[in-house]
Amino acid sequence: MNANLPSVLVLAGGPDLEHPVSLQSAAGIAAALRRAGAEVHELVIDRPTIETLRATPGEVVWPALHGAFGEGGPLQDLLEALGRPYVGCRPAAARAAMDKLATKLAAARLGTATKPACILNARDPQCPLPLPVVVKPVHDGSSVGLHMCPDAEAWCCAHAAANADIHARPGRVYMIESMVRGRELTVGVLDEGGHLRALPLIEIAPASGVYDYAAKYERDDTRYLIEPALPAGVSERCRVAAVALARDLGVRHLCRVDFLLDDEGQPWLLEVNTMPGFTSHSLLPMAAASAGLDMPALCARLVRAAAGNPVACGGS
Repeated sequence: MNANLPSVLVLAGGPDLEHPVSLQSAAGIAAALRRAGAEVHELVIDRPTIETLRATPGEVVWPALHGAFGEGGPLQDLLEALGRPYVGCRPAAARAAMDKLATKLAAARLGTATKPACILNARDPQCPLPLPVVVKPVHDGSSVGLHMCPDAEAWCCAHAAANADIHARPGRVYMIESMVRGRELTVGVLDEGGHLRALPLIEIAPASGVYDYAAKYERDDTRYLIEPALPAGVSERCRVAAVALARDLGVRHLCRVDFLLDDEGQPWLLEVNTMPGFTSHSLLPMAAASAGLDMPALCARLVRAAAGNPVACGGS
């Protein structure tokens, strides 16, 4: 074992729709930490009690969950009560970043371009924004519940599907956002000695044209281009905007910020993910590797940051 690394409890699963993705991420994190020499404990959870968490080993907790409960505040509340250091955002920042509309308002406040959006009214069959639009849940990631609506027929189908989902899961909220046709870009952000810095930008080029759940986790035909050829200044603008937004939201340790680049060369902010995936398809580990930080070094560095012992980029 690496005496310089604390023991780690990796939490997986959760009650959200991204449960299967969480299991993959947690497995990747646990394997990487073991390669780095850490003592690792793994626990699959649903909605744990504080008593359940207190009974678990591990000096540092890594909540490798995706979705409203696992990365949107409720689990972070429990981890605060537990009193152990943990990887990722504290409750307030977790809630702000999980709320896609709150994130867009923060971006607009900072002067970062983001498209108009509003809450979907399940009782109103008319689309309040000009088509084309995108319909998606406010508090989910991994493209869960994503509907592309280029025309009125697609809007009607999306509205009906969202209504059915809201009926099946009371309290679920959907939003409508003006669609951007263009190139999907993402910027990973990491803690560097207590400060946030941007990793190399990645362009996502799905074979289907839409970076949906299947393209992210089920198929192998999506291409990922690290620091692709872009119009002058776009990469730097995205990197600066990503770090500024992460700071404004209070992000801690890591996040991934997504943009869409239109045909005029304008990047539009989409959302922030405060616990990005750590699967074989995941983008933040890919960007970190391109900057010389492989998975064991990346995971060890995040654990050290959580424990209060951050290291400079490239350290393990």
